[in-house]
Amino acid sequence: MLCAESLLQMKAFRSLPPERLDWICDRTQHIQLSSGDVLVREGEPAKGFFIQLSGQITISRRSNGTDMPVGRHQSPSYFGEIQVLTEDVVPITLTADCETDLYRLNCTDFLEILHSCRGFEKEIFRIVGKRQRGLESFIQNREKMAALGTLSAGLAHELNNPAAALVRVLKDVKPAMLELQRMNLVYGQQQVDEAHTDQWLELRDLGFEAIANPKNDPLAQSDREDTLTDWLEDYGVDGAWKLAAPLAAGEVEPAVLDQLMERWRDDSTELRDMGLRWLALSFDVMGMIANGLEGAERISTLVQSMKSYSYMDRAAQQKINIHDGIEDTLRLFAFKLKHGIKIERHYAQELPAVMAYGSELNQVWTNLIDNAIDALNEGTPDDAQPQILIRTCQKSDCLWVEIEDNGLGIPAEMKNRILEPFFTTKPMGKGSGLGLDVVRRIIENRHSGSLIVESSPGRTCFAVSLPIGVLHST
Repeated sequence: MLCAESLLQMKAFRSLPPERLDWICDRTQHIQLSSGDVLVREGEPAKGFFIQLSGQITISRRSNGTDMPVGRHQSPSYFGEIQVLTEDVVPITLTADCETDLYRLNCTDFLEILHSCRGFEKEIFRIVGKRQRGLESFIQNREKMAALGTLSAGLAHELNNPAAALVRVLKDVKPAMLELQRMNLVYGQQQVDEAHTDQWLELRDLGFEAIANPKNDPLAQSDREDTLTDWLEDYGVDGAWKLAAPLAAGEVEPAVLDQLMERWRDDSTELRDMGLRWLALSFDVMGMIANGLEGAERISTLVQSMKSYSYMDRAAQQKINIHDGIEDTLRLFAFKLKHGIKIERHYAQELPAVMAYGSELNQVWTNLIDNAIDALNEGTPDDAQPQILIRTCQKSDCLWVEIEDNGLGIPAEMKNRILEPFFTTKPMGKGSGLGLDVVRRIIENRHSGSLIVESSPGRTCFAVSLPIGVLHST
């Protein structure tokens, strides 16, 4: 049985008179846990106030399908007061690490003893605030790391394609360049007709220009390939289809080839079709270089977006362009948006720069856009095309950013609670319930702005208002 001496080991109970200590001891239920036993699971209703006298209990929280430790209860200690006071479900799982002795005081009895002694009540609420701040800080950091992990995974995915293309180009361009060099040497050993050579070089240069500035007409390209394939087969070129595509990309016409190849038709050496192969390979190399350059530019753009997104090498507070931050975030979310979600932008022109904490504002856009994507993944009314609409404008001395999706909407009974810490509409283990609380804190506490939420089936809009003036550190 619990005794008063055991309770007095803990500061909060020292403010209670002896008769109230005895009252607690009479009403507690003894619980003994073995290593690995679960006292309470995340999502269960409050079971009361617990007093732990020996052993150790691990506190964990479900995150992305995994139980992540967030702390421990060392003996002697007490816990459970937050859920009794708020009547919320338990946001954590408590598991014994070893043989653990504890006592449970039911919710009604705990509330009675809490309100019977002002000193005890003050100490309990001090601990409540400390624990709440600690848990919020831990999960907020995990939210930041989770967002960074999501963006890093997307960035790796987006970098993979251009990087792989660049590697392929570098592997393929070397043998192609060596073959072109060999062809040039073979041709140079002949009695070169400079005027004829100039015609080949002119055709090559025109082809390079066509490849660098393609007309993007697939039907015309296909017709040209078919015509060139027929011409090459009539000429007697082995593997004519391999040469037709690059020659078509260079917009070469069969009539020009008739003129250039006339003198080689009766040649019995490789010179008979070497000019055709030289021209096609030259166009292939130019195409490789163009693809490699496009891949390198894509990599450079993504790296610059990530650098801009995180505001590396810049002061924390600065004048920023709101549109730049939103666009950087969208580029880093490209891997999630490419599967059918349409982005529609209604940006006001010539918006003034706003004094802000750039990396923190980007965390706001990340959370709001990520939530919109998740909502759209759950469906849209009447199976409409998923869409995210982003609007910006200036009203008086504030900038407004609205991020709207056409998902199913937030249920009416939940709309007033979505900004509460630890409240989430996502399945257990997927959301911590702090994403929107982080957004609210950044907007209201750090930027003296406001966050407004409107939702109905087919339209959920988060409106962010930011003052244009100078901020003060908080």
